[in-house]
Amino acid sequence: MPTLACKDYGFECDFVSKGDNIAKVIEEYSKHSTDEHGIEYSKEALMQFIIRKG
Repeated sequence: MPTLACKDYGFECDFVSKGDNIAKVIEEYSKHSTDEHGIEYSKEALMQFIIRKG
């Protein structure tokens, strides 16, 4: 199941986006990271994060 968690990328934050729909996981994490951390990741970068996690 695709998962993106702030802790995996150096943030002291408990936010986790996970689910069967990769596009939704990316959208949720992107919105959170922009709104809460002021960092905008491209969809391509977030897809690479998911792929690298295996």
